[in-house]
Amino acid sequence: MPSKSNWFQRFLLPGFALKAVIIGGGYATGRELAEYFVPAGPWGGLAGMFLAMTIWSVVAAITFALARQWHAYDYRSFFERLLGPGWIAFELAYLIFVILIIAVFGAAAGEIGAATFGWPPFAGSVLLAAAILLATAFGTAGVERLFQYASMLIYAVYALFLVFALASFGDLIGQGFANAPPPSGNWVAGGITYASYNIVGAAMILPVLRHLTSQRDAVVAGLIAGPLSMLPAILFFVAMMAFYPAIGAETLPSDFLLRQMAVPGFHVLFQLMIFTALLESGVGALHAINERIAAAMEARARPAPGPAARSIIGAAILAGCMLVAARIGLIDLIASGYRFLAWLFLAVYVVPLLTLGVWRLLRPAPLPQPEPVP
Repeated sequence: MPSKSNWFQRFLLPGFALKAVIIGGGYATGRELAEYFVPAGPWGGLAGMFLAMTIWSVVAAITFALARQWHAYDYRSFFERLLGPGWIAFELAYLIFVILIIAVFGAAAGEIGAATFGWPPFAGSVLLAAAILLATAFGTAGVERLFQYASMLIYAVYALFLVFALASFGDLIGQGFANAPPPSGNWVAGGITYASYNIVGAAMILPVLRHLTSQRDAVVAGLIAGPLSMLPAILFFVAMMAFYPAIGAETLPSDFLLRQMAVPGFHVLFQLMIFTALLESGVGALHAINERIAAAMEARARPAPGPAARSIIGAAILAGCMLVAARIGLIDLIASGYRFLAWLFLAVYVVPLLTLGVWRLLRPAPLPQPEPVP
């Protein structure tokens, strides 16, 4: 482990990285919050979000601790230890996940470009793909810097978003919560579904865990990661409740709310922040594949892919994903594909982790065998 790891790298970077890979497919545009939490109402939606946050923290803490114990800092190495020969099931599920979420990111970027700048829908998608390729070409150090600085921008803009929302229609937010019915039963299903398809992010960010210096670091970083990842979503959801339940039908709830605020210049800043969120999520998904390939090549005594090879791999993946985005559309991708992914990752990640993983983590280490007497 690196001896010069600082407190940020040990405790906050994993949470920033988890937020980075979750935000694009989790809540950047608000469409995902509308799908999984708005139907449960204001209080039910918040309850579902806190449930999802708790699941993220627990799963991340266990994943980080096992990764450090096994020195497994790419997803293939990790799941070979967790699932044995069944690791290929996670690999297939992850490839489906990457195709789906980057398709969602491409569709969302196209919608943002069209809504904000009047671009044709493909332009935003192409720009996002090019930015992802550039950010992933130079390896983990560059990706970590992106996660750090993009996170600062994202937290700051979401805080401003809530301030402007309270100033513009804070009375409607208060009415939305005051007049809301008690949480309905579907908040539990919404929270579990949302947590399940997003928590794969904990396996995607294994390369940034090399800075951990102890199992305590791993557990603390994992527990912190849940709140760090969910905080912007909670701020966003609270603002959305000013227009409950109609907000649930908006393709881009973020764009709808920004039009209601009518703060000069902030609309463009917020949409650029969403683009940044989509970028860091796409980078996290693609970087995990690059690191898995690099680890496999190094295990065969071959050099890891350089910037050119990483770009070629990324371009091939992104081209297929953007084609899916163009043919299906944002709302259908989120409504149908994410629920399928939730069940898939419950089966190949969450359940094995909470059973086999916990057992292996708590199993006492074998005592050293005595030296044979000559």
